[in-house]
Amino acid sequence: MNIQIFGKSKCFDTKKAERYFKERGIKFQSIDLPKYGMSAGEFDSVKRAVGGLEAMLDEKANDAALVKYLAYDEDKQQKMLSNPKLIKTPIVRNGKKATVGYCPEIWKSWE
Repeated sequence: MNIQIFGKSKCFDTKKAERYFKERGIKFQSIDLPKYGMSAGEFDSVKRAVGGLEAMLDEKANDAALVKYLAYDEDKQQKMLSNPKLIKTPIVRNGKKATVGYCPEIWKSWE
């Protein structure tokens, strides 16, 4: 397994995801999403795996309402890529597979 966890330092679900993999002795790469962001390719891969932009949008973020009302998906994606705080965390990637949020039942199937 090649696990990447994109998260925010103050996100409790990110901390829970990291603990989940640590407790099972599974190595992972942790990426601070607000600091480093995501490449367009990584974003597209996650978007395909989780079923679209809506699943990736953090409803609690300040500008989330603005993104929801943009007309085109390309505009929504650009806004989310330029402001990673709009992306729901944690994003856990395992190759082409990905989850958004705390999803231990799915991660268990990866083992």
